[in-house]
Amino acid sequence: MARAIWSGTISFGLLNVPVKLYSAVARRGIALREIRESDGARIRHRRVAEGTDEEVPYGEIVKAFEITADRYVPLSKDELEAMAPEKTRAIEVQDFVDLDQIDPIYFDSPYYLGPAEGAEKAYSLLASAMQRSGKVAIARFVFRNKEHLAALRADNGVLTLTTMRFADEVVPPDELDDVLPDRKPKVAAKEVEMAEQLIDSLTSDFDPSAYRDEYREELMSLIERKAEGKEIVAPEAPEREATKAPDLMAALEESIAAVKGKSDGRARKPAKAKAKKKAAPKKAAAKKRSKAKSSK
Repeated sequence: MARAIWSGTISFGLLNVPVKLYSAVARRGIALREIRESDGARIRHRRVAEGTDEEVPYGEIVKAFEITADRYVPLSKDELEAMAPEKTRAIEVQDFVDLDQIDPIYFDSPYYLGPAEGAEKAYSLLASAMQRSGKVAIARFVFRNKEHLAALRADNGVLTLTTMRFADEVVPPDELDDVLPDRKPKVAAKEVEMAEQLIDSLTSDFDPSAYRDEYREELMSLIERKAEGKEIVAPEAPEREATKAPDLMAALEESIAAVKGKSDGRARKPAKAKAKKKAAPKKAAAKKRSKAKSSK
């Protein structure tokens, strides 16, 4: 069973709903250690003063902001604690908005919210009201000594909380030299239509279980084979070159044809199966006729 990692209260208007916060994701990464290749000795990292080999005790280390190269403004632990956000236990709702108004680029980490003991009815009321309204609550709360912006949603009677990035944390696209509107090449209408056809042909309903972390699976397989003492031959990584401008239409046409070929192939299989089933009664009837003739 998952354990709560934070507890507090959802607060909006005069309504307060005690809740518990649970992580909504289980990290599946493979932890790798650093060792010396020659003898497998574990590598340890030390805190040393730059320019010396002197190890610095943790108690003597303070945070600092770098103004220019090698110029720092040191900040004591007391100063940082005084500036820390107030450790409230409230998820304070600021606004309710439509989900499609939020660009996914603002979403960060997802969590579940569950009711605290004795708050089941208030929790259910809030979840039902939010689900029927179709709205998302934008809130603020302090978690792990940092103030977060968050989006609260309801789905199947369960409240979810997703931390969000603040506006000044998202890089606006007009700051990227390579994607400025005046630097974009002109695209022919026919090319856009072909690209739309390819998108339509690959469109389906989203099924998260259909996607796997293939890199993690292959890495785990490699580790298991090496642990068994099997010889490993590293495959050469395929080189993928960008499609050149003159070849765009040809590439689009081939892609659409390939997708159609796959879908046609899937559609033909059931048809063959049906044909076999229809043919079976004819064979049975023929056998009956031959038996009748032989008996005569």
